[in-house]
Amino acid sequence: MSRTPNGPTPGSLVWRLAMKWRVAVDRALAPLELTHAQYVLLSSLYGMERAGQQPSQRELADRTGLEALYVSKLARALDADGLIGRTRDAADTRTIRLTLTDRGREVVRPAIATVRELLDRLLAPLGGRDGERAGAFVRELTLLLDTPLDP
Repeated sequence: MSRTPNGPTPGSLVWRLAMKWRVAVDRALAPLELTHAQYVLLSSLYGMERAGQQPSQRELADRTGLEALYVSKLARALDADGLIGRTRDAADTRTIRLTLTDRGREVVRPAIATVRELLDRLLAPLGGRDGERAGAFVRELTLLLDTPLDP
């Protein structure tokens, strides 16, 4: 692990936390036969639909931070599993719109509850999901995610 003279580097800590989270979510969702990436796509689609949106694959990629090609691959697999529907946009046939199926909603609802419970455990040392320290943590992470790294 990379270290500064006083301990691990911020980069190594971010990496370790991201890996810890991904593995924990994968394990928690295994009984529902979902991977972390599938969950991210389904739960994001669920949230967007609840907001009255029928996103394209590109819009969902932008929302999740996943690569567009990976979202396309995930969407095809989830469509084959009957969890989502994929339809060509009438105005732009290059655009594929995504919707949850009834089965997809039945699967994603308990998955969201499972991940929320896991998040509560992760954030408990910061005073819980609604605590002041957790809010500050989210603001700091958002600041870092919004910082461009490309030259």
